[in-house]
Amino acid sequence: MESKTGGLSSDEKQRQAAAEIARRKVLQSYEKQEMDWKKYHTAWQDYYQKYYSQYYMNAAKEYVAKNQVKQIREDASQKEMAEKYGAKTPAQIVSNEVEEDAKDREKSFKERIQTRAMEKAKSSRRRKLTPIFMGLAVALVILFLQYNRLIFAPIAAYVSPGESPAGEITAVDPTVTLTKVSAENKLIIPKLNVDVPLNFGVDLSGVMEAMNRGVVHYRINGASAYPGEIGNFVVMGHSAGDIYSANQYKFIFSGLERLEEGDIMYVHYNSVRYTYKMVGRDIIWPTEVSKLVINTDKPMMTLVTCWPLGTSRQRLLISAEQIAPVAEDAVAQEEVAETPAKETELPQNEDTLFDRIRKWLFGE
Repeated sequence: MESKTGGLSSDEKQRQAAAEIARRKVLQSYEKQEMDWKKYHTAWQDYYQKYYSQYYMNAAKEYVAKNQVKQIREDASQKEMAEKYGAKTPAQIVSNEVEEDAKDREKSFKERIQTRAMEKAKSSRRRKLTPIFMGLAVALVILFLQYNRLIFAPIAAYVSPGESPAGEITAVDPTVTLTKVSAENKLIIPKLNVDVPLNFGVDLSGVMEAMNRGVVHYRINGASAYPGEIGNFVVMGHSAGDIYSANQYKFIFSGLERLEEGDIMYVHYNSVRYTYKMVGRDIIWPTEVSKLVINTDKPMMTLVTCWPLGTSRQRLLISAEQIAPVAEDAVAQEEVAETPAKETELPQNEDTLFDRIRKWLFGE
């Protein structure tokens, strides 16, 4: 250290000067960096200020626009409601809405009451009508059970009362008479497709039951002839019965009304075929049994059934004359003195529902 220079050597002074220079450079560099950082910070502040200022400005504009649109819609809605309800203020509109809603509820309530009242009325009418309908249904069933034969007998008359194949019946040769045929006794009417068992030897009390097995030889005093005998050979058969009846022969004579004079019929009896030709018809009352007694010197046959179809009110008689074998070979009929005609009533169709009820009630 030297006294003249403040106690510092020249080297020390140089070092101090260099350090001062370095310090100043550092300070300058720091001041420069600080100034650059401030500029950077200021730039970002300016950027964010401008960005958010623009963002909030746009948001404010959008909010204002939405509010304006909302206000416009509300004004339009209020105007529409005002036109609808005749009001000019929101309070009036609300009042009208409340009033309209009350009216709607009242109307709906009235409609529900009316609907329920109508349903109850309909239900009440149905309850009142149900016995009537049930009564009508029962009445219709009873009427059907009683009168169904009026419907089905005419149908059977024009369909085919018999059940035999038509070819077998129409193939019968009328010229064949004395040639031996089947031992089964039966009546054949080709025109009606009838080929039915013929029951002989039946008492008057058993005629109705025997007609469930076919047709029946009916014998009374003065009309008791058998096939081939001089006199009247009488054959009884049903023309109608209930459709639900088990009797398969209930419609067997329903087609007799279709026969005309000259039509041919056949009877097989004791293995001999007898041929008859229709010569007339008549309608009598059930008590006119004497009409079956005819004064003749020829073998005759009379088919008897109930008439009109479906009823037992009268009797239809179909008269036929035996044409083969020839009449010269005929013998006289046997008299049946114990069954005089005047004390007899002709059989009828099967009992109807009311007939069965009446007989059940009175024990007939």
